[in-house]
Amino acid sequence: MKKILIFFVLCVCVVFSTAAQVSKGGTLYAVAKSVALKASTGNFAATNGTLAYGDQVTVLQVSGKWVEVRSVSKPSLSGWSLSSNFSAKRVTAAGNTGSASASEIAMAGKGFNQEVENVYKSGGKLNYADVDKTEAVNVSLKDLEQFLTDGRLSMGD
Repeated sequence: MKKILIFFVLCVCVVFSTAAQVSKGGTLYAVAKSVALKASTGNFAATNGTLAYGDQVTVLQVSGKWVEVRSVSKPSLSGWSLSSNFSAKRVTAAGNTGSASASEIAMAGKGFNQEVENVYKSGGKLNYADVDKTEAVNVSLKDLEQFLTDGRLSMGD
């Protein structure tokens, strides 16, 4: 339970630090494996395309927790996503003269660095098999929307 609480606190810190750095005309970097760019704000809006770890974008506008961005490498790709999917800091591995791996970018976007990794490693054996299984589960937006509707739950917008 303690590990879950620590993980939650780290996630909240990343979300708030990232959201505070978003401003029109600024540069951001994708910190999720795949960031869907939506046609409008809202979790169930049509998807224009996706970004990958580390993709650089320019902020077009901000609306609450949503940010409209344009891809730097693919200028025709733009859309809305949650600001928590981005970081204002470019992520590179220590001693790496090139670009960081997708895994390194993801971990850094979640607040991990070499010091944090060393602390986790010193605690003994780590088994991420269940995390990997959970990340492998894919639910379509249509199924998710139906689940929320059937359960009379908030759509999260």
